[in-house]
Order: sequence, then structure tokens, then C-alpha cells
Amino acid sequence: MRLLFVADGRSPIALNWIMHFVEAGHEVHLLSTFPCKPDLELSSLNVVPIAFSGVGMRSQARRSKPGRELDPASATGRPSMGGARMIGLRAFLRHWLGPLTVPWAAERVRKAMQAVQPDLVHAMRIPFEGIVAAAACLSEPLLISVWGNDFTLHAPSTPWMGLLTRRALAHADGLHVDCQRDLHLAYDLGFSRERPKLVLPGGGGVRPEIFHPGAPELAALDSPLKAVLRGISPEAKVVINPRGFRAYVRNDTFFQAIPRILEVHPRTVFICPAMANQTQAKRWIEQLGIGAVVHLLPMLSPIEMAATFQRAQVTVSPTEHDGTPNTLLEAMACGCFPVASDLESIREWIDDGVNGLLFDPDDPDALARAVNRALADADLRAQAAERNERLIAEKATYANVMNEAEAFYLRVVG
Repeated sequence: MRLLFVADGRSPIALNWIMHFVEAGHEVHLLSTFPCKPDLELSSLNVVPIAFSGVGMRSQARRSKPGRELDPASATGRPSMGGARMIGLRAFLRHWLGPLTVPWAAERVRKAMQAVQPDLVHAMRIPFEGIVAAAACLSEPLLISVWGNDFTLHAPSTPWMGLLTRRALAHADGLHVDCQRDLHLAYDLGFSRERPKLVLPGGGGVRPEIFHPGAPELAALDSPLKAVLRGISPEAKVVINPRGFRAYVRNDTFFQAIPRILEVHPRTVFICPAMANQTQAKRWIEQLGIGAVVHLLPMLSPIEMAATFQRAQVTVSPTEHDGTPNTLLEAMACGCFPVASDLESIREWIDDGVNGLLFDPDDPDALARAVNRALADADLRAQAAERNERLIAEKATYANVMNEAEAFYLRVVG
């Protein structure tokens, strides 16, 4: 097939998905909404900024977006004025003014489609890749992927975004979602039940050759992580928060829970990838006096993430909006016990009290109680690890997921 992907070319999730089709020998073209240099043998690469995606964000990694800021004076967990203004400005630009960029971007995308003549266009998430691709496609089959917040955060944000989301779904010839919840929401927003649909992990699933149970192979690491893991006592417990800084990740809840966890499990270490340069995280650490046990690390490679999950007893996902997080599946594959926000999409993977624990992302005490319970109950962790390993093998291995995705492409094209 000749495939044209409309995606954020910096995104590890998108690139992991696209890689399969490159390796399978298809003719793959990428139209990226952000400047990027992906390490893939693409037939062509073009950049079309959408909704101010090229303004002041060129060097930002997707896992390193500013999030809620703790009030420096009171450490209450409420957003500070600076953090709130930054988030508010970005949301305003994207949700209110971003739609104004769609006609211009659609014309650019249309010209790229005319040059490529693709058998299938795959827009990877709705705002704004799916919105623009839907406006640009005339006769080309269009597949749209829905990512975790497309329906629950972005679509209801403004009347504009709701209208454009509905238009994109009405135009789509096929739909890929990463949880059953989003399939039902898509029907509510106008996607036809008669059209092809697919429920699969958004990033293509888990690579078992990387993410698997066992002791971390420190010799294979060459990064600050290696020194951190070597410096942790074998008797110490480890908790990882792999979610980075995003507007919908409640890192205020996570950091406020740490002192409560230390009261019960004083020999616990906390590892935070994609937070090394986050001033707000450093401020929270200073305010709460937890600098001795918290490690802020840069973004980690898949091998580094696997080693961290293998060393950690618990992984934490404190989000207000989510689909199926790739880091959740990767942690489960490594035998790391998941403590995640109590969201409908997460309950499709986690049976509370059986193979993980769920909590209210607005409640630091609830998060601390869940982590304390998980750290104290080795039997619960062992039983969950066994069940989660089977679950990933059945539903989320990369080869199986992507083979199913490739067959779905042929169905949409047909």
C-alpha cells in the first residue's frame, strides 16, 4: 500500500505505529504537524504546522509539557498564576484560534495528497491532524485514530472543537480507538456504526523483547538512569511516575502524596522520567522536603524505561483524562504493579484490587493509600504481575497488534 500518515512526527507513539509499515515494505509518507527528523526510511516527509504547532514549541518533547503548578506559597496543589496562564494561553490558542488555521493547513495537506496519491490516509488523533485530514480528503480513504483525550478533553472544550470533531468523524471511512469507551463516544458524536472500526493500543502495543519481567540489565544502560539505579539500596522500594508533565496529569497530587507514602514506607525512592528540566517539579521537591528520595530524569529510551519498570514495585498514573496509556501497558508487561486514576478507560485493563489499584486523581491521600497498600502486599503484587503478563500477551503485543492493524488497513481501503 501507499500510505500517507498525518501525525506528530516527534511522537514515540506515532513513530512506533508507523515503523511497522515501513518495516513491512509499504510505501510510507509522513506529513508531520511538528518539525521532526524521525529515524525511519520514509518515502517522503513534509511539515505542515496546524493550530500554532510550530510556534515556540519546536524543541519541546511530547512527554515534557508544562502542567499544573503548585502554589509556591501554600503548597496547596492549586495552579500558580504563572502555570495557569501558560496552560490557559495554550488551550485558548489551540481550542479557540486553532480552528482558524484549518483551511490553510487543509490546502497544504491537499497538495501533499495530490503529490503522493495515497491508497490510504491515516490521521493519528483528531485535534488537529484528523480535523485537517478530513477537510483535505476528497476521494482518498481516510482512517482516523482517536487518542486518549480527543473526546473527553478537546471535543467539549469549545463549540468549534465539538463541531470540527463531529465533521472529522462523519468524514472518516474507518476509526481506530484505544479503548471501548472512545468507540461508544464516537458513536455519540456521529461516527457511523456501519463503518469499519478497530480497538487496539494506540502505540501499536508492547514489544516483549524489551518490556518483560526480570531484573534490569544495568550493563546495557548508558545514561543518568544507570547511576540512579545502582545507587538505590536493594532493600528500598521504588515507585515510578512515567507520565511526565502534561496539562491533564495531576503531578500536584503525585508530589503531595510522597510525604504520606514515606510516613509508612520511609525507604521508598521515586523516579520521574521526563521531569529533569521541570522547574515546577524542583519547586515541589523543595517545598515538601523530599529531595533525598526523588530523582528527576530526562526522557528515557524504551530500554531505559523497561529497566526502570523492572526495578520498580509500583507505577503511578495520576491523570484526569486518558485512553489506554502505553506506559501502563509497558509497566504491566514488566511486572510493575499499576496504581492508576479511576477512569472508565483504565477500568478496561485494571480490575481494582486484583491486578492494580485505582484512585481519585484529585486526592493525594487516596493515591498514598493505594501506593502504601501495594508496597505492603507482596502477594497482591505477585498475583497482579502474573495476571498482567497474560493480559499483555493476549491483547497487547506489538506484532499481534500491528498485524491486526495492517489487515484493518486493507479492509478500509477495500
